[in-house]
Amino acid sequence: MEALVCKKLGDPTALKSSISEADNDSPIILSKTHPIPQLKSPTSVRVRVKATSLNYANYLQILGKYQEKPPLPFIPGSDYSGIVDAVGSGVSLLKVGDRVCSFAGLGSFAEFLVADQADLFKVPDGCDLVAAGALPVAFGTSHVALVHRAQLTSGQVLLVLGAAGGVGLSAVQIGKVCGAVVIAVARGDEKVQFLKSLGVDHVVDSSKESVIASVKDFLKERKLKGVDVLYDPVGGKLTKESMKLLKWGAHILVIGFASGEVPVIPANIALVKNWTVHGLYWGSYKIHRPVVLEDSIRELLSWVAKGQITIHISHTYSLSEASLAFAAIKDRKAIGKVMITIDDERSVKSKL
Repeated sequence: MEALVCKKLGDPTALKSSISEADNDSPIILSKTHPIPQLKSPTSVRVRVKATSLNYANYLQILGKYQEKPPLPFIPGSDYSGIVDAVGSGVSLLKVGDRVCSFAGLGSFAEFLVADQADLFKVPDGCDLVAAGALPVAFGTSHVALVHRAQLTSGQVLLVLGAAGGVGLSAVQIGKVCGAVVIAVARGDEKVQFLKSLGVDHVVDSSKESVIASVKDFLKERKLKGVDVLYDPVGGKLTKESMKLLKWGAHILVIGFASGEVPVIPANIALVKNWTVHGLYWGSYKIHRPVVLEDSIRELLSWVAKGQITIHISHTYSLSEASLAFAAIKDRKAIGKVMITIDDERSVKSKL
């Protein structure tokens, strides 16, 4: 089978063209003779992967800068969707031909992947299979953060940093489903206009205006006292600025550090303001609170099927174009999700 293999740590965007097994400079190669994984137990299911999502964490992992560092070589990739290809003798929940989606610690950047039946979710009618492959990590992160941790409720003010990215855009949509007043921060006219088209209550272009001044003017206009929940996948200076907008009793959701800078949240101010700071490492829920994770994904799939949320796919690529896909993530070109589709004749095409 075809599989994208990380053979050494480094920048996967260094090669700006299609990759192959002959590439010696790139940390990733496209193997066309990788062994097809076999069923490991009676409850194992082999999935023919249709689509797999690129997340910023996948990029960091290949760079060697992610908190989890698998031994080399490894097949990257986390959330995916596909068709059941084979089932073990003890599988009762699925059959060959079923449409499924899930997530894995590694391995989704390949034509086939094996998982236990308990880890797979049926994709409901009305949910596009490629979109389902984009859902688990980004939307799962935002759903657990906003619904389970911050317990966002109708009428509260949600401030989303990096709002046009994969997790940011999912947070914006989940915030609207929860009935919150959503303020989105992004960079550039295209991203700002797209966020406005989603019905976001207020959008700040951080490349042109002061986040603090713009948000304060909006809050004053709406007669709102401040921000109840800060959703932060960016970190750095923007986090420090945004803390000035938080009201007493606010929740801070630490999602990631796309800026490359880990922010400092002053404990003395958190004490005085009664803030709650939530560290949100979504993947660890699989170990510590799996039921929360499973319930979250099932609810998200039902929201997609009902049209309550829409998964916006900015770019799709083939496995051989993985370097270009990672470049779209690194250069922040995407609005929403970047996907790799497998067994699909279409090469990269922007859908926006």
